[in-house]
Amino acid sequence: MKQLSLLHQTATRRTNSLRTTSDAPDIVKSPATLFWILLHALCCLISLLLGFRFSRLVFFLVFTTSGITSPSILKPPITISNRTGLASSRVVVGRHGILIRPWPHPNPLEVMRAHKILDRVQKEQKAQFGVKDPKTLIVVTTTYVRTFQALHLTSLMHSLMNVPYDVVWVVVEAGGVTNETAALIAKANLRPVHLGFQTRMPLTWAHRFRLEDLMRMQALRFVMDQKLDGIVMFADDSNMHSLEFFDEAQKVNWIGALTVGILVHSGDPDSPLKVKEVEKEEGALPVQGPACNSTDSLVGWYTFDAAPYAERSAVIIGDMGTVLPRKIEWAGFVLNSKLLWRDDVDKPEWMNDLDSLADESVDSPLSLLKDHSVVEPLGSCGRKVMLWWLRVEARADSKFPPGWVIDPPLEITVPAKHTPWPEIPPELPATEKVTAVEQHLVEETVKRPPKAKSRKKSSRGKKRREARVSDTQVSSRQVGEK
Repeated sequence: MKQLSLLHQTATRRTNSLRTTSDAPDIVKSPATLFWILLHALCCLISLLLGFRFSRLVFFLVFTTSGITSPSILKPPITISNRTGLASSRVVVGRHGILIRPWPHPNPLEVMRAHKILDRVQKEQKAQFGVKDPKTLIVVTTTYVRTFQALHLTSLMHSLMNVPYDVVWVVVEAGGVTNETAALIAKANLRPVHLGFQTRMPLTWAHRFRLEDLMRMQALRFVMDQKLDGIVMFADDSNMHSLEFFDEAQKVNWIGALTVGILVHSGDPDSPLKVKEVEKEEGALPVQGPACNSTDSLVGWYTFDAAPYAERSAVIIGDMGTVLPRKIEWAGFVLNSKLLWRDDVDKPEWMNDLDSLADESVDSPLSLLKDHSVVEPLGSCGRKVMLWWLRVEARADSKFPPGWVIDPPLEITVPAKHTPWPEIPPELPATEKVTAVEQHLVEETVKRPPKAKSRKKSSRGKKRREARVSDTQVSSRQVGEK
C-alpha cells in the first residue's frame, strides 16, 4: 500500500509540472510582453550607439524650459582657421604633444569694422537716450604765459576735445596775444577764439582774481557783440572737469549752478601732520554750490569755509601757502547766451543789461541777475560733484624754455661713460685722402711686424705625432704576437 501511494504522488507531480510547461508558451506569446522586450532591446541598442551624447541630449530635452530648435550638442566643435595662412603644428615633448597655435593677432580690417559698429551703436544710443537737440558750448578760459600754462592748457584742451558737442573755445590772454598761447590753442580740433587783454597779470592772488573777472567780462561782451548762440561756461585752465559736467550743462534753460569741489593743500610741507586732530575734527565739506530743500528747490548757497586756512593762505603767486577760492566761483555757473544779447525778445526781465553794468562791479555771475532765486540747480540739485577747483602754480621767477621748445640743443652736464656712437673724423679733400691712406698703411706695417712662428706649438705638434706613432707600433706588436 505504501508503494502504491508513493507511485501515485510522483505521478501527480509529473502531471503538475507538465501543466506548467504547457502554460508557459501562452505567457511568452503574449503581445504586450514581446513589445516591451523589443522596446527594451531597442533602447539598449540606441544607448550603446549614442552613449553619453544621447543621454545628455535627453537630459536637456527633459529638464530645460526653453525650446531647443537646433541642438548644438551633437554638432562637432568648430575649428577657426587663421586667415594669415599660418598652419598650426605640434611639438612632441615626451608622451604628449603641444599644439602651437597660429599667430594670435586679429585681422586689422575686422578690428576696424568692429570699432565702426561700436561707434554706430553709441551714436544710436545717444540719439535715443541722450540730449535730443544739443546746443553749442561756448567755453570761456582766462590764461597768461607762465611755467604751468602748457600743462594746464593741454589738459583742458584734451578734455574739450572729448566733448561730444560743438565747442567754441574763447581764450582771453592777459598781457596781449602771444605766439606761445596761439601755438597751444592751434593744436585743438575746436573753434578757438583768441582775445588779448592788455593788462599784465599781477603777482598777488587777490589782484589776479580781480583781473580774471575783467577778462571774463570781455569774453561775455564778445559773445554779445557776435551774437553767439549756445551755452556759456567758465572753464579755468587749472580746473578739472568730468565729461558728465558738459552733459549736465545741456539741461539748463537760462542760468544754472553746479557744485564745485575745492581742492586745497596744507601749504607748508615742513609742518607736522597732527593725525589725532584730523581724525577727531568734523569740518565742513570742501565744496561750493547750490543748496536745495526736500522739494529740490534752491534755498541758498553752500560756500567753502576758509577760516582754518586763513593764517597760512598764499598772498603771492607761487607761495607755499594755501590758495583759497572766493565765496562764489565763476566755474560753477552755466548760462544761455541769449541772456547777453541786446534787444532780444525772449530775454527775461530779471537779467541786467551788460551795457548798463560796469565791469568793475561784476565779481560773479550772480551780479548779472536782479533776482538770484531764478538760478536752476543742476547735478541732482547740487549733490553730484563734476568739477574740481585747483590752483597750482610755480614761482613767478621760475625759468622755462619759451613754448617748451629746446633751442639750441642741451649742453652736456654729466658725460656718459661710454659714447654710444663712433667719433667720425673730419672729411679730407680727394688728394689728401690718398696720402692719408698710404700713410696709414705704412704705419700699420711698421707697428705690426710679421709674427714669428712659435716654437712651442711645433714642439707640441711633434710630441703628439710621436705619441700617435708609438701607439700604432704597440698595437701592431700585439696583433703579431696573437
